[in-house]
Amino acid sequence: MAPKSLFYSLFSTISVALASSIPQTDYDVIVVGGGPAGLSVLSSLGRMRRRTLMFDSGEYRNSVTREMHDVLGFDGTPPAQFRGLARQQISKYNSTSVIDIKIDTITPIEDAAANSSYFRAVDANGTEYTSRKVVLGTGLVDVIPDVPGLREAWGKGIWWCPWCDGYEHRDEPLGILGSLTDVVGSVMETHTLYSDIIAFTNGTYTPANEVALAAKYPNWKEQLEAWNIGIDNRSIASIERLQNGDDHRDDTGRQYDIFRVHFTDGSSVIRNTFITNYPTAQRSTLPEELSLVMVDNKIDTTDYTGMRTSLSGVYAVGDCNSDGSTNVPHAMFSGKRAGVYVHVEMSREESNAAISKRDFDRRALEKQTERMVGNEMEDLWKRVLENHHQRRS
Repeated sequence: MAPKSLFYSLFSTISVALASSIPQTDYDVIVVGGGPAGLSVLSSLGRMRRRTLMFDSGEYRNSVTREMHDVLGFDGTPPAQFRGLARQQISKYNSTSVIDIKIDTITPIEDAAANSSYFRAVDANGTEYTSRKVVLGTGLVDVIPDVPGLREAWGKGIWWCPWCDGYEHRDEPLGILGSLTDVVGSVMETHTLYSDIIAFTNGTYTPANEVALAAKYPNWKEQLEAWNIGIDNRSIASIERLQNGDDHRDDTGRQYDIFRVHFTDGSSVIRNTFITNYPTAQRSTLPEELSLVMVDNKIDTTDYTGMRTSLSGVYAVGDCNSDGSTNVPHAMFSGKRAGVYVHVEMSREESNAAISKRDFDRRALEKQTERMVGNEMEDLWKRVLENHHQRRS
């Protein structure tokens, strides 16, 4: 074997040994969820040239919202337009890719040979993908009561986030929908925008809920009286739209929706806009299937840095996690934070793998060299003897 061939053989041996300590996967990271949080992860990792694949099921909590607000540089932008522009900008990073399909399962896989683990994701078509890390940006869904007219108006005059939608309906008659226990919190958030507020508690003004509310706000009755907040406990039969704010706006961006609330006793009342207090649920079953620790039905990330979850290698960003905020700027922040931590964690693993292999590779190199050099010397001696015998012949 020539010296060059000998060197190449030894180098190849080292390379294979080093590569075997890091799982060989299709991607470095799989991101599940194509909203602002997932897009932020994709952008962050793309800028580090990490092989990242984002899956987008096309389901978004703000999909029915007219426009986003309180997002610097994009105030008043429709959510779909924002996502489209983000995708377009991220597409310049060649290490990123997007597939518009739902992920059905994610399974952790232990790689005993490499002393490490990775993940296998399967999409709705049954196609499999593997990655070293997974980021869940799967979001929440609002659990909307089965009140006729409510779901149809959701996100368009009826909303849950005052920072996202409240200003566009400022100084209009406001209704609060939900349990008595949440009324004071909603008033605290909105009283600077509205002076005419009625809470429609829909039969939840009960002695038990009074006690529960007093536990949070001991002087809740005085607080509501001070702001002249009305409480209407009649049972709601339906909510009827009388005017669509899409068609009735002014130059300042105000939207003029009008609704009629119908009660089961046959009476009704007019309101222009509503803030709601309804529960939420995880949009995806993946957190449950991965047995992630949950806090108040959200993926626990509060006890872990960098949006890590209870399962090593899995991160959670945006509304689905437990860090206490649900809005677009927060989603983008959490995605960026996770992207940084994922990249650094993989870099640390790569560094540790190189270090752990270093002594082993040096010993292997020495043994391989001794063996190969010994073989070459033996081959050389054989050729010398053959030449000697040929000359004597």
